[in-house]
Amino acid sequence: MKIPPLLAGVAGEYFVAAELSRRGHIASVSLRNTRGIDILATNQNASRSITIQCKTNQLALKVWVLSEKSEDFVSDDHFYVFVALRAVQERAAYHIVPSRAVADHISKSHRHWLRTPGRAGRKHVDNSMRKFSDPNDEYLERWDLFGL
Repeated sequence: MKIPPLLAGVAGEYFVAAELSRRGHIASVSLRNTRGIDILATNQNASRSITIQCKTNQLALKVWVLSEKSEDFVSDDHFYVFVALRAVQERAAYHIVPSRAVADHISKSHRHWLRTPGRAGRKHVDNSMRKFSDPNDEYLERWDLFGL
């Protein structure tokens, strides 16, 4: 059953917070008006804290949509968790990626897309949409990258 995109996004955030808690970390889902940050997470002795932005899809694909703002929202302590929801009885897949890697990937892939001819050989028109993908599962279940 496909759920509305907003609910899928909220579900992804809570799945990530639950997974962090299951792994012994402290996770707090932020308010909706916190720009670029969905979850604040820390280790139990509060010696390391990170921010997380979650992106969720419902088709168990390895592609997520972001905006061009993600090219500049970069910090050593900021991460993305790309969530691929599966069937209700299946566990979601989590791709954990440092923000610098996301920014680099989406910037390069967007420039490549702009250089590649579109339908009927027409030039692509620039827009604010960016796509992140992890086709080889380089970041699948890489919870260790948080350093918590």
